[in-house]
Amino acid sequence: MQQKLERSTVIIYSSARQNGNTKSHVMGFAEQNDVRVICLDDYKIAPYCYNKTYKNDDFYTVFEALLKYQHWVFASPVYWYNTTVQLKAFIDRITDYMDDESLKPKLRALRDKDFSLLSNGSSPEAPEVFIQMFKQTFGYLGMQFLNHHHKNTQKAA
Repeated sequence: MQQKLERSTVIIYSSARQNGNTKSHVMGFAEQNDVRVICLDDYKIAPYCYNKTYKNDDFYTVFEALLKYQHWVFASPVYWYNTTVQLKAFIDRITDYMDDESLKPKLRALRDKDFSLLSNGSSPEAPEVFIQMFKQTFGYLGMQFLNHHHKNTQKAA
């Protein structure tokens, strides 16, 4: 994903280490493009709850701020073939927009958006199951997958 982007873009990332490999990957991408960067670890996003009783939760504010961008880039390290807990909680909470008729129009806005993926881990490539989780989830929501870039963080011996 080294090409210059032509659409409004936001990077949504999470990592257990605030200044680790994921942030480095994100900032390298952001330097080449005019993008907004949102670290989900800076917000309180409660796990999905059927009764939707979330106290002092930032999910709705974050999600609705993202709706103004045409291209969403998700960035995460690969943890046991999956993403971080915070990014997974964010993804799970999108269900709130499926369950509430008044919120569904905002969810339908995703049908006009694209997404890409930045990943990093100690393998030469991201596991296919990691990539497919994003493709299947956001494809289901109507978003078009554009690109994926994985950075191997394993130091050569």
